[in-house]
Amino acid sequence: VMAFGITTTYLYLLYGLYVPDWEYQISTQDQGSTTFLNLKVKCGVRGNTGPGCNAVGMLDRMLLGIHHLYKKPVYARTKQCSIYSPHNGPLPPDAPSWCQAPFDPEGLLSSLMATVTCLVGLHYGHIIIHFKVDIIRLNQWILRSFCLLMLGLAFDLFGMHLNKPLYTLSYVCVTAGASGFLFSAIYLMVDVYGYKQASLVLQWMGIHALLIYVLIACNIVFLIIHGFYWRKPINNLLHLIGIGK
Repeated sequence: VMAFGITTTYLYLLYGLYVPDWEYQISTQDQGSTTFLNLKVKCGVRGNTGPGCNAVGMLDRMLLGIHHLYKKPVYARTKQCSIYSPHNGPLPPDAPSWCQAPFDPEGLLSSLMATVTCLVGLHYGHIIIHFKVDIIRLNQWILRSFCLLMLGLAFDLFGMHLNKPLYTLSYVCVTAGASGFLFSAIYLMVDVYGYKQASLVLQWMGIHALLIYVLIACNIVFLIIHGFYWRKPINNLLHLIGIGK
């Protein structure tokens, strides 16, 4: 019931709110002086899920303020916004006005929808409590995972595309369904067949999941990886295993 209520609220706001035109400011450096430019994003639409005119970004700008949003959004690497796409690069000549606009991929509305994923995981845990036979547990998980996966793919096929920054319903269904299949496979390997040694790394990651998330989100892991090198910074650990140039 909670998941249905949250999903209904999310869909109503995402597709029902009117997104007006809006402006933002960027700074440019020219011969030691700083110049501020005001860029206008033309929207005037309802139910848009594109980078510049979606309700998720509008609510974050209204409630959090545009200066508190993430200033290097993922859409800066798209073909519309980078000549080196899928990497960061200079803007193309015909780049849209929203290419340099701040956007938080973990904003208020998308975080609301992310709780539905948590509720799906909670339900998977309830199956462990209410069913004590392994085959029944696996049947419960696989059936629900299959339904979620097919539902998400159907949503994507009919226009509600997979979109992680917006955390769309199709994205929630597909990721929850895929996670359910993976969870079932690990349960079968570890709890049913007893191959526990192969899961020690996963067990350690599960115990320290929050710490790992903080280290990665704060770029501490990447600083450590790039901080150890031989003579030149390019000879770091990633270069040693063949990643990067």
